[in-house]
Amino acid sequence: MKRIFMLTGLCAILCHIGCTTKEVKTEEESKYTVTSALKIDTSFTKEYVSQIKSVRNIEIRALEKGFLQTIYVDEGQSVKAGQLLFKIMPKMYEAELDKALAESKSAEIELQNTKLLSDKNVVSKNEYAMAKAKLDQAKAEITMAKFHLSATEIRAPFDGTIDRIPLKLGSLVDEGELLTSLSDNSQMFAYFNVSEPEYLNYQTDLKNRGNKKVSLLLANNELLKYEGNVETIESEFDSETGNIAFRARFPNPDKLLKNGETGKVQMTMPLKNALIIPQKATYEIQDKIYVFVVDKKGTVRSRNITISSQMPDLYVVDSGLTADEKILLDGVQKVKDDDKIKSEFIAPRAVISRLQLKAE
Repeated sequence: MKRIFMLTGLCAILCHIGCTTKEVKTEEESKYTVTSALKIDTSFTKEYVSQIKSVRNIEIRALEKGFLQTIYVDEGQSVKAGQLLFKIMPKMYEAELDKALAESKSAEIELQNTKLLSDKNVVSKNEYAMAKAKLDQAKAEITMAKFHLSATEIRAPFDGTIDRIPLKLGSLVDEGELLTSLSDNSQMFAYFNVSEPEYLNYQTDLKNRGNKKVSLLLANNELLKYEGNVETIESEFDSETGNIAFRARFPNPDKLLKNGETGKVQMTMPLKNALIIPQKATYEIQDKIYVFVVDKKGTVRSRNITISSQMPDLYVVDSGLTADEKILLDGVQKVKDDDKIKSEFIAPRAVISRLQLKAE
């Protein structure tokens, strides 16, 4: 009987200990950490889709009509300024030059004879002036014929790389027809569009105004090893998109970049009075981002927020939240609307410092 009593007591003690442990555990589990948004002036690196263009890219077209007699270059070949690229059959233009030279010689002889007669008052001064004008016209025809003949040889206007050559030897070339394109890829332009708020922050950031360095992320997700410089900003905004175009120049000594490539310009943009929260304090439903706001009574309620930009482990809040509101930091997947929780507040600077240390 005594043994039974002892066993009964032991069971009661164990049961009491188990229930107590369970209560403590439940109490500990229901305690969550909360924080608030940090309002600071900061900066972040943002990526902008860009179009890459050669500093000089032109179409080379025929100035004269004729048969394509010679092609001196190949597609993708590097050429020097003044190098001969194409030649159009010159026979007709050589004949025109010979004709102009002959007419000039005839006009010169006629002028000499008219001058002799004019000196003897056999012909009037007007006839002499007419003969002189005829010679001047013949000389102008020579100049024009020489130009037409020289236009049968197409030369490179600057150092560059030849693009596709659509015509083949013997093709009949019309005046103005495209022969190829020439690109100067020694340096490259990257054009990208910036929103109006970002443009205003960029222009009014006096502290970093001199820092116009940007990076270029290529299509293979590797950074170009050369930094670029923001050179120009267009004079007006696009009325449809509300953006304004920036242009950055990148060196290209390795000739890695080509005209028409795409990439992403990475530029450091300043943020004034930015509201920053940890990404871990948010959750997403149907492409919308939410946080749980905790009121003074410990009640949690979901709140849709909009994000203007993001940094590693952090979001910059555009709307939907204020700096004095508390948000749930841990356990966003464990609670639901109108739950009451016990919480411990952690200062936002401490939270962000922990995230940065973890990233390092």
